[in-house]
Order: sequence, then C-alpha cells, then structure tokens
Amino acid sequence: MTTRPAGGGLHPRKVWVGLALLALAFVIFASLGTWQLQRRVWKLDLIARVDHRVHAAPAEAPGPAAWRSVSRDDDEYRHVRIGGVFANDRETLVQAVTDWGAGYWVMTPLRTDDGFTVLVNRGFVPPERLTPASRASGQATGHVTMTGLLRISEPKGGFLRTNDPAGGRWYSRDVGAIAGARGLTDAAPYFIDADATRNPGGWPVGGLTVIAFPNSHLIYAIIWYCLAMMSFGGACLLIRDARRTPSHRPPPGGQPSLFAPVDDPETEPRGMVRAIGR
Repeated sequence: MTTRPAGGGLHPRKVWVGLALLALAFVIFASLGTWQLQRRVWKLDLIARVDHRVHAAPAEAPGPAAWRSVSRDDDEYRHVRIGGVFANDRETLVQAVTDWGAGYWVMTPLRTDDGFTVLVNRGFVPPERLTPASRASGQATGHVTMTGLLRISEPKGGFLRTNDPAGGRWYSRDVGAIAGARGLTDAAPYFIDADATRNPGGWPVGGLTVIAFPNSHLIYAIIWYCLAMMSFGGACLLIRDARRTPSHRPPPGGQPSLFAPVDDPETEPRGMVRAIGR
C-alpha cells in the first residue's frame, strides 16, 4: 500500500522566473502608459497651435526663398493670402469624399504675382460637374486674390490606391506628381485649400477642409497602467502562493489515513471491514 505524495509549494526557480517576467511586463506597460501621456501633451499643443493658425489673420503665402523651411509641424493649416491668375486649362481632378458626397477636388495652378506657381484646391465638385463646361461660370478668369489654408503635399496616393498620372487618375493631392504631369516647373511644395467664398454658379465648393486630430491618448494610458497594475497584482499572488504552507502532509508514522487511496483494490474491503470492526 502506497501513500499520497507530500504536498509542497512552488519550486523556487519557477517563482523567480515568474517574478522576473511579471516585473518586465510591469516596466513595459508602465512605460507605454507614460509615453501615451507624453503623446497627449504633444497632441494638445498641436491642436492649440493649429487652431491659432487657422483663426489668425491671413499672411502672404511662402515664396521660393522660404520653401525649404516649410514643414508640416510649423506651417500646415496656416491661414494665407495669395494673388494671381488661374491656369484653368491645367486643372487636375482628385477623387474625394466629403460631406457633399463622393466627387472630386479641383486642383488648379495659380500663377502668382511674384512669378511662382501654387496649386490651389478650389473646392469640391460632384461627378455631374466633372467637366469644366458643366461649371463654366465658376472658371475664374483674370486676376484674383484669394485666401485659404496652406496644406502639405500628399505623396504617392490614397489608401490602397496609387496615383496614376499617365491615366489621369488621382487619389491624393501629390503636389510634385501633379506639377510634373501638368508641366509646372516652378510650383510651390505645398497647396492651398480655398476658403468658403462662394464661386459663381456655386461650383467648386470651397471651405471643406477637415481639421481633426484624434486624441485617445488618455484612454490608452489608462489601459496600459491597468495592465501594469495587473502585472503587479500577479506578482503579489505568486509570492503569496510561494509562501503558502503545504495543505497535505502524510499521517504520523507514514501510515495512510482511513480515506487515503489504496493501491490494491483486493485489500480495500478487508481494510474497510477492519476499520469498521474497530
């Protein structure tokens, strides 16, 4: 007849390995939470700076001398003013989805008074206004002065779609590619979204720039910190289990108790009878 093996705590090596892994997880999760808080501070500062640019008085659009310093962080959505003549015969239509539905942005080169060219997103047109003839009254001629928001080029294409200059299919406002396709050798490295000033005939519709900066960093930080606390709690439970006193010990003298398992089934009835007889 054999006895049940003595119970015992966790093996020390397993405890240390588990604690090391949980400590590593705690450090990683806590670091990610702190990083998200830092990103939140950066995002709030960006939103404040962009809001200031959008509502500031319009400034002159950057000329060639300043093009090298134009950047997304410092200049995107800057309120600018520019004057010149539109080259309507070189407009480019870029696919767009807006509050007005699906259609196109009308990107038209503007030859400025200072002698360089800027692509201007004059606004949105639906598919039925695709051809210039269908919105002839909105084709501005002569000298114009306009205001809008400076935007940074959108290279290569849209989501899962690549611009096809040869085929005339455009999915993003890629200033360099559009300038190359239209033979513009002195184009600025940015474009301008026209403001909401109504065009004759109503088309294109300007002023549709969407300014939105997702800011879920606080939620992400809370999630990471919760995971860090869970890792800490797991370590505490592991230490508790490692210190727990074994709950099963062999009976004195190494003899099995009345209800200890019996290896030989043929001896079990006799053992039970003797126990009952006593």
